Amino acid sequence: MNLEELVKRAKAGNQEALVQLVLAKKEELYKLAYVYLGNNEDVLDAMEDMIVLVFENIRRLKDDSSFYSWSKTILVNCCHSTLRKQKKVIAMEKVPEGSYLDVFAEKEEQIALRKHWAKLSEKQREVLKLRFYLDLDYESIAQILNIPLGTVKSRIHSGLKVLQRSIGGEWVEQI
Repeated sequence: MNLEELVKRAKAGNQEALVQLVLAKKEELYKLAYVYLGNNEDVLDAMEDMIVLVFENIRRLKDDSSFYSWSKTILVNCCHSTLRKQKKVIAMEKVPEGSYLDVFAEKEEQIALRKHWAKLSEKQREVLKLRFYLDLDYESIAQILNIPLGTVKSRIHSGLKVLQRSIGGEWVEQI
């Protein structure tokens, strides 16, 4: 069954059609939420919230062919909502058995990376994660975040410049 037919059925209240739509892109949706939330439990909660919101609001979807970009936008908003609610505190993970020197070296690298990422604005981090963690193209990022294409390009460009200055490397104009 094609996308438009499934969307029409979901709009008519068919929950099974909505489940089929979500399952068709479950890995893509999971990865998107994971970039924002970073752990399985929060990702599944956000995806559950997204499914409920999509089901409740699918009748408002004007263009059936844009279902996935629309649902991704809803998922990003659910992730933002989850982060706002939790005001997350990063807990120390359990230290795995093995070489403690390796564990500490890895933690130092993570701390250094966080220091550089902290210099970015939230909006710059968001587009850079979508671009480089999920390998999304600029147009997809613009659709998901519901912002102009030029804004995506600008945020990526300025974010990379901030990282370059922070790390102290050479600026590569074309990526």
